[in-house]
Amino acid sequence: MKERPSAVLFACNLNSVRSPLAEALMKLTYGYDIYVDSCGVEPKPDLDPFVVEVIEEVGGDLSHHRPKSFDQLNDGSFDVIITLTPEAHHHAMDRAHGKAVEVVYWPMPDPTVATGSREQILEAYRQTRDHLLRLIKQRFGDPLSLGG
Repeated sequence: MKERPSAVLFACNLNSVRSPLAEALMKLTYGYDIYVDSCGVEPKPDLDPFVVEVIEEVGGDLSHHRPKSFDQLNDGSFDVIITLTPEAHHHAMDRAHGKAVEVVYWPMPDPTVATGSREQILEAYRQTRDHLLRLIKQRFGDPLSLGG
């Protein structure tokens, strides 16, 4: 584990599934000790309702999330940008050129391609949620030892 950053950005294609899920998990796990935001290359107008459901299952809240692009970020100063799709990674690398920011690629399956019953589709979203949470904790460490 590296030193905890002060600001983390999660990026994907549409900012309606993977990156807002990661943002909510990071906030749920670490509170507001680390500034966290998310964006997409070409954001969708609305958040995916399955994402809202699976984050609520673990106590998270996405009610205030509005999908946004890299250009719509309130703050462009991040220590780490974690990209979850190849398109977002390329976009982040271009934007990070010459800046003191670490860009990390976590390839993340797209749960929106899941088929079957409602429960089978929800399970695909849960798997993405749980995988993201494992990666977040692995990268940023024990949330109880923040500041130490």
